Amino acid sequence: MAMSDFGERCRPRRPRLPAMKHAIDMDPVPYPLDPDACYRAIEAKDARFDGRFFVCVSTTGIYCRPVCPARVPKRQHCSFVPSAAAAEAAGFRSCLRCRPEAAPGTPAWAGTAATVSRALRLIEEGALDEGRLEDLAMRLGLGERQLRRLFLAHVGAGPQAVAANRRLLTAKQLISDTNMPLAEVAFAAGYRSLRRFNDAILTAYGVAPGEIRRASEKQAGGSIRIRLGYRPPFDFDRILAYLSSRALPGVERISEGRYARSFHLGGVKGLVTVTPAATGSALDARIAVLDAKGGTVPVRAIAARLRRLFDLDAEPGAIAAAFAGDPAIGPRFARVPGLRVAGAFDGFELAVRAVLGQQISVKGATTIAGRIVARLGEEVTTEEPGITHFFPAPRALARADLSGLGLTGGRIATLTSLAQAVASGALDFTPRESLDAKLAELTALPGIGEWTAHYVALRALGEPDAFPASDLGLRKAVGKGEPVSTKELERMAESWRPWRGYAALALWTIDGE
Repeated sequence: MAMSDFGERCRPRRPRLPAMKHAIDMDPVPYPLDPDACYRAIEAKDARFDGRFFVCVSTTGIYCRPVCPARVPKRQHCSFVPSAAAAEAAGFRSCLRCRPEAAPGTPAWAGTAATVSRALRLIEEGALDEGRLEDLAMRLGLGERQLRRLFLAHVGAGPQAVAANRRLLTAKQLISDTNMPLAEVAFAAGYRSLRRFNDAILTAYGVAPGEIRRASEKQAGGSIRIRLGYRPPFDFDRILAYLSSRALPGVERISEGRYARSFHLGGVKGLVTVTPAATGSALDARIAVLDAKGGTVPVRAIAARLRRLFDLDAEPGAIAAAFAGDPAIGPRFARVPGLRVAGAFDGFELAVRAVLGQQISVKGATTIAGRIVARLGEEVTTEEPGITHFFPAPRALARADLSGLGLTGGRIATLTSLAQAVASGALDFTPRESLDAKLAELTALPGIGEWTAHYVALRALGEPDAFPASDLGLRKAVGKGEPVSTKELERMAESWRPWRGYAALALWTIDGE
């Protein structure tokens, strides 16, 4: 099933190994997949299930997305797994036709899998490319065995298998969709040597990287193209409108269904633009490198940041269904399908923006942010109108004179302490073992209270259950103009877990009946 003409010509037929054919049945894991429902979804090629599971076909040794355009195999030849990593671990090869590397990301899970969701975000950003599993587990407040057990339960494969799969799929996308030299592809995808890269591609696809490149019809010119899949519905215009009023002057630009921004990551400076893909449920991101200084373009990190910025790993159907019976939230979601929580490309930028927004209007905070960028940000020349600077680094902001920008003394002190904490490594914007742990870390800084901490956790960290219950706007929205107490709102919000952040966004941005 799902073999492209290229795959039929170049891929040698493998012998059918019983161990591979029955791998999933022999080592079951408790992920919540109904095989009959999964088969009905692939029969319908229903895009709403894209990324939620993969189908492994025993007669071909291939695994595919539910939307693969190839002929649907017979039911008895199909097994279903919750992730591409689980399919690879069971001995199946990635389909060259439906391209699992372009599928939406692994969905966020509730309950104990909130830890898995945090771990997946860290792995996506390369936590296991050089680091050890022990270090990842420590960052999440777990032991190695417990982390492996959670991954097997919710992803169907261990953390290291997931990391290997992400490297492989990133490499495949860069081979197919860009003109990057293959050596650069290898290191951008997270491989530490060309030999490991070549071996991984040959093992996974049966052909060398160069053969895949020669067969690929898509070339991105001088830019690097990334296709970012999502599960529909997705209201892209609405999330752009939200980001537009909060865009950092000189750093971000939003116009005519297009997002653009400068970035400076790991010694690489560039410009990234995002638009809706011409086909399918995806966004197209293009990275233009302005100055690499001999460094490797952090493609995986940029992709992960964009996924968080546009909340592409959300499951809108599950979230809307959870709120369907709620009188305050349900009707709002019904009127705006595809609602997403706008995240952040950079956690430090978002935290600074949140501090600036304390007790002043969105417009006022944006104006002051523009002054900070103009005074402290490094200038950049691009072909994108309005993008003139990089956002100032934490170290630059920590030692800067912020007087004369329209800030109070207290706000200056908060920004300085925030920048010093980030510059020293005492604070970062990667997920921790729990939402409460990150909130405690943030509120330990002077001038950052519960509201700001929840807002940063929601947008910078992608914590779907962050909820600033003291917010006057939320309390008014629930009380239909008459604000309820913070305690009353907290009580009501218990039934909105683990997606209280989405409830907050609905109350903030969608009028009630």
